[in-house]
Amino acid sequence: MSSGFSQGTKGGVVADLEPTEVALLRQLVSMVLGLVAPGQTGDDPLERALGIGTGEAPSDPVLARLFPSAYEDDQEASEFRRYTEATLRDGKRADAQTVLDTAEPGRTELTADQAQAWMRALNDVRLALGTRLEVTEEIHDELARMSEDDPRYPAFVTYDWLTYLQDSLVRALW
Repeated sequence: MSSGFSQGTKGGVVADLEPTEVALLRQLVSMVLGLVAPGQTGDDPLERALGIGTGEAPSDPVLARLFPSAYEDDQEASEFRRYTEATLRDGKRADAQTVLDTAEPGRTELTADQAQAWMRALNDVRLALGTRLEVTEEIHDELARMSEDDPRYPAFVTYDWLTYLQDSLVRALW
């Protein structure tokens, strides 16, 4: 298993990942990248040019978790989403692409900006996987009781590894 992240120079960090970890991480980040593709825009040509969306909340629970409503009031939430979702999607895609561009087996130095992009991308991957797995606060207890023969076991172990990886990145940046 990798040692995760450690402090680097000039506010950056050093990633130390095994080849299999990089392959898994690239696969997971690529899946999230596909999920956050540009959303639907309105029919108006100006709205399309400006990236103004329809304001509709996502029906997919993962997308709803990645792009939560900013307001309890449906009308206000829709209006806010209409004007912000395209920019949020762009940011998530840029963060995912940074991970794909910089994830390498072995020891890799990341700048402070790249490390922040990794932090956001890892969070998105954990949110997506955690939503699909219906992870609760009792995940560690559930994982400890889970048989390795359980078909969910690999996904839960992957989620746990992502949690470790993100934690090591937070500590390296701190």
